[in-house]
Amino acid sequence: MKKIGVIKTIHDYNTIIGLETTHPLVSFVDFSKVKTTTKREVEALSFGFYSIFFKEGKNCTLKYGRNNYDYQEGSLIFIAPNQVVSIEEDGLDYQPNGFALLFHTDLLLRTSLMQGIKDFSFFSYNVTEALHLSEKEKEIIVDSFRKIDYEIAHSIDKHSKQLIVANIELLLKYCLRFYDRQFITRDNITNGIVEKLNHLLYNYLESNKPQTIGTPSVSYCASVLNLSPNYFGDLIKKETGKSAQEYIHTIIIDKAKEKIVDFNNSISQISNELGFKYPHHFTRLFKQKVGITPLEFRTGS
Repeated sequence: MKKIGVIKTIHDYNTIIGLETTHPLVSFVDFSKVKTTTKREVEALSFGFYSIFFKEGKNCTLKYGRNNYDYQEGSLIFIAPNQVVSIEEDGLDYQPNGFALLFHTDLLLRTSLMQGIKDFSFFSYNVTEALHLSEKEKEIIVDSFRKIDYEIAHSIDKHSKQLIVANIELLLKYCLRFYDRQFITRDNITNGIVEKLNHLLYNYLESNKPQTIGTPSVSYCASVLNLSPNYFGDLIKKETGKSAQEYIHTIIIDKAKEKIVDFNNSISQISNELGFKYPHHFTRLFKQKVGITPLEFRTGS
């Protein structure tokens, strides 16, 4: 069974890498100043706080599940609390030759970012989904790190928390912008995502999977397309203007319309063929999307 090292607090992490804890809830790490050890007892790590790693070198391998992070020179990964990240066996290979920003959820208490953190869905991205930065973007990210580091090192006063959290939020907003750019420029991931989804959904709805599994879910589609649900959802939103769930429902309803015009199919039968557990669930969704019930659509009333 895989040995997982759990690092619960910022102080625990700082102690492991030999860094003094200046603030108990947030830490900036410059790995060029950190001494690594030569042997690690665990195969994976789980942090009890948010972690952002910026890698400049190419000697780091991080894994999620069986796959390597798409984590190359000049890239960022975002790790949510309690997410398990695998590491290689050769010492502290999980430490990038760059920087890290670590912050605990408690830092966000009574701030706007406490509620807004859920909007930064990249904390739930996984394999092949790191943020790759241009030279100009790297400058902005490093500058943001440095500003946060300055506030951490500054004597704590009544402005400290507000300024630290404000700079973290600004950093995350820049990352949202850069991901939007990446969705457009990284064709190997985004190219034809809607077409691939359409093909997947039409094949699914033509099979017996709806009767055995149910209606196609966002998680199912993301898994088949080898994407995390959040990354998949963000891609579909950028391409179609609809959430992944809304888009899937649109395809289901289009398929339903094809079946409804065939009078040999009862509404209950169509509902079952499309994977709905109960006919009234199908009727409710159909009316929500079309404005009339399936029966009214069939009769033209």
